[in-house]
Amino acid sequence: MNFRQFNSIVEIKTKIISMGTFFSATLFALYSKGELSFSRFLIILFSVLFVDMGTTGFNSYFDFVNGTDNKKFNKEESKVLVHEHVKPTTALFVSSVLFFLAAILGLILAFQTSFLLIVVGSVCMCVGYLYTAGPFPISRSPFGELFAGGFLGTVLFLITFYVHTLILNTTAFLVSLPFLILIGMILTVNNRCDKTSDREAGRKTLAILLSEKAIKRVMDFQIVSPFLLTVFYSLIGFLPLWVAVFTVVAFILSWFVYQKMENSGFSLETKEVSMASVSKIFLLYCLSFIVGLLFAIVL
Repeated sequence: MNFRQFNSIVEIKTKIISMGTFFSATLFALYSKGELSFSRFLIILFSVLFVDMGTTGFNSYFDFVNGTDNKKFNKEESKVLVHEHVKPTTALFVSSVLFFLAAILGLILAFQTSFLLIVVGSVCMCVGYLYTAGPFPISRSPFGELFAGGFLGTVLFLITFYVHTLILNTTAFLVSLPFLILIGMILTVNNRCDKTSDREAGRKTLAILLSEKAIKRVMDFQIVSPFLLTVFYSLIGFLPLWVAVFTVVAFILSWFVYQKMENSGFSLETKEVSMASVSKIFLLYCLSFIVGLLFAIVL
């Protein structure tokens, strides 16, 4: 296994999702508290990164051994277990090491904050593992969007906020919801593109269970509601008004990306472009959130 293949196993380019949530929560904590611990910032940064990379590695392993990723349907060259004959046990080893490193960093954070963090971190790692592992993988069910958005969005946001501020409140929870919805949208796009291969593999995702019309309505909600919620939060004082200004701009740009994605359709052939497009929407939202907070903090 070379470095490029390692990056493919952990899908390093997709870490924009966890990092987007992480940096957004960090800025929100700074805006709320007025200061941050740089040491805790570095520890949780690498802990989050290792858990996310390890989870993706386990996904790569189990999707391959369960037959979800196969040469018949898979068109993604980055799937090195499928197309470059990298041993699946390599992905399993890499993921285990990454989870071990994340656990060590989590213990350090728990000593500095609260030992309840050990419980929460353990649950997160178990969900990451069970997303594609076990007799009833989460990814094969209609609840993939909820778990992915819930843990990479709300739970990660709240953990990050707590580590920096040592408090939890309703405002932080509500502000995290747009991240949950947008990350759920990323998974919806992925599952719409994988509909043919997922049906063959026996999965029961929302994209399979719902009609095309219904899943289109789900995605309409997923693209509009996060931006509307964020503007609303700014108007009632949960977020600074600067965030609303940049959110409106981000939504206009995101809507054009969304329409282009819908016009192209969702299939195995368009998956790479579709995933890049929905990731761009998430990035635009995160940038508007972060830049708005930075303006408020500085000005």
